[in-house]
Amino acid sequence: MTPANVLASVQSALAARTPLDIIGHGSKRRIGPPSTATETLDLSNLTGVTLYEPEELVLSALAGTPIAEIDTLLSANGQQLAFEPMDYGPLLGGKPGRGTIGGVLATNTSGPRRLKAGAARDHVLGVEAVSGRGELFKSGGRVMKNVTGYDLSKGLAGSWGTLAVLTTVTFKVLPAAETEQTLVLRGLDDAEAAAAMALAMGSNAEVSSAAHLPETVTGKVTGGALTGASSTLLRIEGFPTSVTYRAEKLAQLLTGKADILPDAQSRALWRDIRDCTPFSDGTDHPVWRVSVPPMSGHAILADFRMHAAADAFYDWQGGMIWIRCEGDPEAEVLRAIIKRHGGGHATLIRASEEQRRTTPVF
Repeated sequence: MTPANVLASVQSALAARTPLDIIGHGSKRRIGPPSTATETLDLSNLTGVTLYEPEELVLSALAGTPIAEIDTLLSANGQQLAFEPMDYGPLLGGKPGRGTIGGVLATNTSGPRRLKAGAARDHVLGVEAVSGRGELFKSGGRVMKNVTGYDLSKGLAGSWGTLAVLTTVTFKVLPAAETEQTLVLRGLDDAEAAAAMALAMGSNAEVSSAAHLPETVTGKVTGGALTGASSTLLRIEGFPTSVTYRAEKLAQLLTGKADILPDAQSRALWRDIRDCTPFSDGTDHPVWRVSVPPMSGHAILADFRMHAAADAFYDWQGGMIWIRCEGDPEAEVLRAIIKRHGGGHATLIRASEEQRRTTPVF
């Protein structure tokens, strides 16, 4: 598979007026309503890193290149995709490590570090793609200031393959932190956790991630290393001496009573939060991804629980809520509550095929 093959496939489908279902390895295929396309454009063989210059902090790869392969390459050079893209595979009943670099940009994926680093759209430098008119085009380049006018690269982020078929993407990469630690505050309720996370994010501790796991969820991460009461989590990254100093100062600012998870445990914990491991249970029970103002998250969840049986946890300082429902997605109820509390977005990430067919997913 080459970009020329992709161009020919789109032109052929355009001539026949045939919709195309675009997939890489299909790790996100169960997000959204079931596809009605009769033809599939499979990019799983459009793979390979075409440019990597560690000194220039830039990497280009064909769209079907697995993120796992890119992570391995970057890790060997002490670098990373700082926006920490989520692996949707296990949550949707698939295998881990199947996501592709093109899929990451097409869905504007990010992880817990989004508070500090942003999402995929904040790190993309350029793309090559095929439009729905069957035209091959380029946007951006290999440096940050490379666009005069509208930045199509960022415009394609989060378009879910509806605007163009990505063939090559170029991202800015950054040095990985030498170490990290996570402060764990135990026993806070959702409102107390929201206040603690806001205080931490406003401090000079340079917190890179903030999450809250209620009691029903806290034992479902890091292989059960956290058990019992709720856990409010604050990640600090950087040089060892700086991390230790900032963690101690932050603990004193908050309560003076905080557990500290060392590097290996901290990394495992945030991978589980990133990939929504607590709800990766092999079922089709509906799972929502709700993005709202951080201080309104706990109130929205409390209201929603008056109408539906739901489990949940918070990321992004409370601004992103993962909600697992027991039965009906209750889409109208959830979105009405979100609107009543100031607005936001709710995306139905996982549900049965019938529920995805009848529920407005996005």
